[in-house]
Amino acid sequence: MKHTLAVLVENKPGVLARVSGLFSRRGFNIESLAVGTTEDLTVSRMTIVVAGDDRVLAQVTSQLGKLIDVISISDLPPDESVDRGLALIKVAADTETRSEIMQIADIFRAKIIDVGAETLIVEVTGDQAKIVAITDMLDRFGIRELVRTGRIAMSRGTKMITGGNI
Repeated sequence: MKHTLAVLVENKPGVLARVSGLFSRRGFNIESLAVGTTEDLTVSRMTIVVAGDDRVLAQVTSQLGKLIDVISISDLPPDESVDRGLALIKVAADTETRSEIMQIADIFRAKIIDVGAETLIVEVTGDQAKIVAITDMLDRFGIRELVRTGRIAMSRGTKMITGGNI
């Protein structure tokens, strides 16, 4: 099972290295990691996806909670949160295939953000299934390059991730 953790940390140099080092030392694999500042510029938010059962989740949470720079940790269950990722996909496109690729992008509510002589770059946001689906559809045209962000997630409704939840 995959768990999505929202981890608030102090926004200062070395924090990301300490967090990723903790995972490495303990033998836990980070499936996805996205980091950025929050509405409070002194705080960064890490969205970390880790695979494992409840025991693994408890261990990861306990170890993260021991780091001095960690402010709070929250598990974001899929039914109580929304998550998104972003992918940029550079696809081979000639005059014969260009319009079909654009139609596929339109179906997935993706955007064409660059048009080259022999390629198109498609930007798509959505959950993992959507990104995999459009990638599969575009694969037959020849994907020249693909880059994806880590998952970002947020609790549904009025529940907020704030300090003190360790």
